Amino acid sequence: MIKFTISDLILSLKDELNGDYIIDNENILIHNIVTDSRKIEKDDLFVPIKGENFDGHDFIEGSFEKGAVCALSERKDDNLKQNVIYVKSTKKALLKISEYIMEKLNIKTIAVTGSVGKTTTKDMIYSVVSQKYNALKTEGNFNNDIGLPLTVFRLTEENNAAILEMGMNNFSEIHVLSKVAKPDICVITNVGVAHIENLGSREGILKAKSEIFDFAKDDFKAVLNGDDDMLITLSDKLKSKVLWFGIENKNGVFADNIIDKKIFGMKAEIHTEKGSFKVNIPVPGYHNVLNALCATAVGILLDIDLDLIKKGIEDFTPGKMRMSVKKVNENLTVIDDVYNANPVSMKSSIDVLASCDGNKIAILGDMFELGKEEGMMHKEVGEYAAIKGIDTLICIGKISKEMYNGAIEKGHKNVLYFETQDEFLNESADKIDFKGTVLVKGSRGMKLEKTVSYLLEVK
Repeated sequence: MIKFTISDLILSLKDELNGDYIIDNENILIHNIVTDSRKIEKDDLFVPIKGENFDGHDFIEGSFEKGAVCALSERKDDNLKQNVIYVKSTKKALLKISEYIMEKLNIKTIAVTGSVGKTTTKDMIYSVVSQKYNALKTEGNFNNDIGLPLTVFRLTEENNAAILEMGMNNFSEIHVLSKVAKPDICVITNVGVAHIENLGSREGILKAKSEIFDFAKDDFKAVLNGDDDMLITLSDKLKSKVLWFGIENKNGVFADNIIDKKIFGMKAEIHTEKGSFKVNIPVPGYHNVLNALCATAVGILLDIDLDLIKKGIEDFTPGKMRMSVKKVNENLTVIDDVYNANPVSMKSSIDVLASCDGNKIAILGDMFELGKEEGMMHKEVGEYAAIKGIDTLICIGKISKEMYNGAIEKGHKNVLYFETQDEFLNESADKIDFKGTVLVKGSRGMKLEKTVSYLLEVK
């Protein structure tokens, strides 16, 4: 964390303060800003958050016992006489503090959002940017109004670039994150149907994603997917420079001579205004060619040499539970892609599985937040698996009954359905001969890593 005193804290909260406070010493340096009382260390600031199951305010007194130097609170407590600063909202306070910190730093900020693959894209961008910059990136799913501030608090004076992922479920959420980040480069990977339940249409999703531009720097640059039918509509609506990337769209940064190495990744030739280069992309799927193109575009805007961009792509390692290929034994390979799912990413992962040699098994779970069309979308995935020649399809979850029905209607002869993962694991998994390549994928709430763990123990 950058040098940040209690005096800085009070200054950053000037519009959020809610009452008087008593501070022993406003010049004390804050070691870190923490929302989890279990992680408190000496000289930390504790910011309690009210969640579904716990209210962090109940742990303020305990945070001081663990060494916290100060705490914020929405709740007045006469037992706490000093070093508690009262605010209207601790969540908004987090955002205010992180915005203040970002304004004090002189760093290049790359904001990344999109319906599909934004985390993998963010990680690949980081791999490229790190070749030249001392960069920091969003870790895990820290991409909301709590996670993004916590990412900002990890920045130090040594960092000169930040790659910040921005997620959302509804309107105005990215607007708030953009106000903190004030990005130099705004990246939108695509506009799909994730969260359409809340946003009504793909046009609504585009509008929500476009909030990334709301507080961008005056001279910001946009990196957009030129193959996306919704993003291409922004071509004459943005005042900034747009660097397009794509496979079909040959404007800006594009790829050709693409070779599918199946589960071992992709090869492609990438073309830019600065020249071209051939690259081995170490993760499978055509969608990862787009991710490499996006990372290349960001690298171009940051004036990173092409040989370093190539190295960044080839050094990339996918995150946990994202298209992670695991060789269990000589007869079984597992593709662990259980971090999340939507119709587009499901079909992309099925494409990867379909390219594999030998027996192909797909274990697919429910996709959430798809709204009133969820049944139809699950059915289409089942139909797609049947058309692509997947030998065995295992559908898990209440909504995935439609996936099962879609495959059956397309004439698939080897489809199994289970309402719950436990039903599959406890009653039927031991009866299935798992050989060849097995893809496991579903929305995060399905927690299909339990199935992956089972498969990794198959003898």
